[in-house]
Amino acid sequence: MAVTIDPRPTVFGDRMIITGSYEAGDTIIDLSSQLASIDAFIINPAEANVVRIEDIDVTGGTTYAAQLVSGILDAGSFTPSGGGNSTSITIKTPAKTQTTKAGTFLAVGRRS
Repeated sequence: MAVTIDPRPTVFGDRMIITGSYEAGDTIIDLSSQLASIDAFIINPAEANVVRIEDIDVTGGTTYAAQLVSGILDAGSFTPSGGGNSTSITIKTPAKTQTTKAGTFLAVGRRS
């Protein structure tokens, strides 16, 4: 498991664009060595997930047959801690039992 950051970031004013890749199983992209804060990011998983979804009508007491849903991508998030700045991207899978897929990322943020 390793996040690879491309060696030549793009700089404009006090902002920087960082690109790179992450491996399957990676859940955190830590950019604290390059950025003081993240303004926006994009993650591009190399492949989609397949998730089994079972619908339950709690009121009617009916359970429907489980369905496989494909094409659901991993998602990313970042949350400034304590009102401060976040410098890490968290990669999340659609279901808790899954492992993240490998992919690429792009982040824009304030230079440190």
